[in-house]
Amino acid sequence: MKGLFCGDIVGKSGRRMVLEYIPKLRDRFNLDFVIANGENAAHGFGLTPKMAQDFFNAGIDIITLGNHSFDKKEIFPILDERDDIIRPMNYPENTVGKGFCFKTLSNGYRLAVVQLQGHVFMRSVDSPFESIQSWLEKYPKGGCWDFLIVDFHAEATAEKMGMGHFLDGQACLVVGTHTHIPTADAQILPNGTGYITDIGMCGDYHSVIGMKKETALPRFFCGAHGSRLEPADSEGTFCAVFIEIEEKTGVATKIFPVRIGAHLENTHEI
Repeated sequence: MKGLFCGDIVGKSGRRMVLEYIPKLRDRFNLDFVIANGENAAHGFGLTPKMAQDFFNAGIDIITLGNHSFDKKEIFPILDERDDIIRPMNYPENTVGKGFCFKTLSNGYRLAVVQLQGHVFMRSVDSPFESIQSWLEKYPKGGCWDFLIVDFHAEATAEKMGMGHFLDGQACLVVGTHTHIPTADAQILPNGTGYITDIGMCGDYHSVIGMKKETALPRFFCGAHGSRLEPADSEGTFCAVFIEIEEKTGVATKIFPVRIGAHLENTHEI
């Protein structure tokens, strides 16, 4: 079974790249599923219902969010209505939306996707480690799902690596999102879990993590309120990670980054 997880989609530049390349990559790699982090799609902050529908129409199956899940209020009803857009699971009880979903793929296998938010350097949330441990006790493999994928939306690389090793042998894939910078450590962990510390972003890399340099740099001098951030919107780069999973065992057999576009070294020609 083959899948693709796209990094944080940032602004118009990121949306353009995703809408252009997802249909091509589904054909190129014969993908069974595509997941994408969409929390920065709407001008860098949040996701709108129209953008979500555009992503689904392009071939994305499930959208994960993050600490900007609720920046666009019009998404609130959609988060309660749909199962295929999820926010971090370790938010307080009664938070709008869902933290995980189950999806039956066209090949008949059942995919579980969970999103967690980190503790370190992030807003206070329940422990992501205790949250996923409780979830696994409630939803063991074979009950509602055959394959588990976890999006760990976190700042600290150590916390992300800790989560990868904690879930090694339980999840098929653990990906880091949020920092917008692709890491070079895509690997299969000892017990068969595919892992990468951060996929990177789909967006304009001639920027400060997707924001225009002119609006981001003054903040380092003036403080957090020195200027209003604006997403960079010139040529973009598509960043994702490919995963191949052995269907009988759920073990990852192949993982590699997919980078296409301007500014970064490309991994593939499409």
